[in-house]
Amino acid sequence: MRRAQAELLPLYERTRTFRIYCSNVVPGILQTPPYASALMSMITRFQGTPDDLPAAVASRMERAHVLYRGGHTFAILLEETVLRSRMGSAEAMAGQLGHLLTVSTLPAVSLGIIPASADRTIWPLEAFYVFDNRLVSVETLTAEINVTAPGEAHDYIKAFGELSKSAVFGASARTLISDAVRALH
Repeated sequence: MRRAQAELLPLYERTRTFRIYCSNVVPGILQTPPYASALMSMITRFQGTPDDLPAAVASRMERAHVLYRGGHTFAILLEETVLRSRMGSAEAMAGQLGHLLTVSTLPAVSLGIIPASADRTIWPLEAFYVFDNRLVSVETLTAEINVTAPGEAHDYIKAFGELSKSAVFGASARTLISDAVRALH
């Protein structure tokens, strides 16, 4: 797992505009170490891969530095279920949600939450990451699919726009995150 995480670092460093949609978990770039550890432990156990969890988590955390550097913008959409699906202990999840509250105030980050009750123009999709409108990485259970065909990439960018219409941002998004924190206790 460490190698897979480390291989992504150059892509994250050279990407200027990120569009990230996650319907199932907090995206790696926003994860805290306890959340990442709980999630990656489940993945390692399920896939039966070698357990290099501490190194993999450290490598994943290294990518987060691009959030705090100039020259990058992040448009991130999460389904509300991501806030409510606990990974690890209640304390780990509360820490993760607190981190989302903090990151949501960064000038380069636009964090939208799609409420479970939202009127939708498009159904929930598999998680996908758009890097500078040129590469789309789609996550499935068994594979990561890299889309580079311009027409297909355009479809994901269009889907991101449709998903954005159902999301709430700013104080409304932070309220949903805070509600999820309170539900843990």
